[in-house]
Amino acid sequence: MDANMHANDPRQHINEEPRNDLFDLMNGFFGMLTFMAVIFFGMVIIKFIAS
Repeated sequence: MDANMHANDPRQHINEEPRNDLFDLMNGFFGMLTFMAVIFFGMVIIKFIAS
């Protein structure tokens, strides 16, 4: 009996989804930048209200 009878070749990439890595990188970068800007301006407004 062959032990490697049902082994999958990793070069086939059967379940791999096509992705645009640059778009994912830019999306994550600008999403985090927007999130941090909202937090920053929120904290500035809270500081002015508290003082």
